[in-house]
Amino acid sequence: MPAKLGEIESVLGVEASQVRRTRLQYADIVVAVLGAFALAWTADQLTGRRGLFATSLVSGVAAVAGWFLAIRVFAVTTMDGFTWVGWSLAASVIALAAFFLFRNKR
Repeated sequence: MPAKLGEIESVLGVEASQVRRTRLQYADIVVAVLGAFALAWTADQLTGRRGLFATSLVSGVAAVAGWFLAIRVFAVTTMDGFTWVGWSLAASVIALAAFFLFRNKR
């Protein structure tokens, strides 16, 4: 009879990386989304509450662009770790700075 998923690891007292990954499978994505929104909210507060939707849109698009650069373009990381989250949040900060630097002030 074949062993069930995680049975061998539990007998040995060691967790395999696949078993650990299934428990927190989407934690890095949740951290990236909440981090991008927190950056947008902070930028909106610091600039006098001019529009949370616009800052959220800029931050979210930049976070996706940072993910794309880290995973697909430069291939410095994979979706298994949290390194790409730093890339996406850094891209979000750069885009928010550019947004407030070059936006139209009427």
